[in-house]
Amino acid sequence: MVSHNRRDNISSAAHAALRGAIASMAMTGMRVLTVSLGLVEQAPPQQLAGGEFRGRRRAAVELAHWAVGATAGAGYGMLPKAWRNLPWTGPLYGLAIWTGFEATAPLLGLPHAEGGRLSERLAIAADHALYGFILDETRPAPQR
Repeated sequence: MVSHNRRDNISSAAHAALRGAIASMAMTGMRVLTVSLGLVEQAPPQQLAGGEFRGRRRAAVELAHWAVGATAGAGYGMLPKAWRNLPWTGPLYGLAIWTGFEATAPLLGLPHAEGGRLSERLAIAADHALYGFILDETRPAPQR
């Protein structure tokens, strides 16, 4: 028999995984904008996969990004509730993921690892903060 506390943890992780996938979709939209504006040359999922992206390959890269977002979201859902209830935990979580990406970029040989533009790094940091903002449920709902 699964304990009530464990069931709550599983439920929180599953809910956060869904929010993480949705947040990754929002990041995709933001990256379309930042790439179109010339702030980002190539989005990190495409950097990781390498090469040109069209058709099914582009879809596969996006699905992989959403899966990573769901996995990271599940991790967020497993954080202690007291942490998740603190203001700005979600955006800080998103920025922590970005920091990890920045730290591993040289090891992965990503193009921006050697002196990427500040505007590009800030744009990618901003979409990770957006990810965390969407993940976070501590903000009160708008009142009528």
